[in-house]
Amino acid sequence: MRVLGVDPGLTRCGVGVVEGVAGRPLAMRGVGVVRTPADAELGHRLVAIEQGIEQWLDEHNPEVVAVERVFSQHNVRTVMGTAQASAVAMLCASRRGIPVALHTPSEVKAAVTGSGRADKAQVGAMVTRLLRLDAPPKPADAADALALAICHIWRAPAQNRLQQAVARNRLQQAAAPHARKPPTAAAQKGRTA
Repeated sequence: MRVLGVDPGLTRCGVGVVEGVAGRPLAMRGVGVVRTPADAELGHRLVAIEQGIEQWLDEHNPEVVAVERVFSQHNVRTVMGTAQASAVAMLCASRRGIPVALHTPSEVKAAVTGSGRADKAQVGAMVTRLLRLDAPPKPADAADALALAICHIWRAPAQNRLQQAVARNRLQQAAAPHARKPPTAAAQKGRTA
């Protein structure tokens, strides 16, 4: 599985591509940051992020795009910018028919380091170790993007099994009332005719 991880942000949007399957060594295929100038108009910044993500999608052709789920912070301006960059990443993937997975920061930290409260240095160190890199990717946004991709690769099999079980349960529940219904009068009349 090849996953493009996106750590959304207006000034620095981390991107990283990881390939592999759960239980086997993973390989980094690319890492970087899509940057926009802080003094540029918002619309121009979002277009620049779109163009940057589109280039990554063209170059790496991922099967899935894993994006950090935006969560409420104290700084509303920061949350808005993160949410806008996140939406651009989801739009770019969805436009191409590429599935999008959202993972919370604590979910990613727990998957990569074993602790949902790990700091950026710990995440960077584990990404370096897991991908057998010489040094942690810089800036931290790039390491976070790789961590998102790793998290998705490791969690996707379990999530898929869970989704399939839920879908089977819904089908069984939907079919159950039909199986128990007594035949209608018209149906009984048709049998005797």
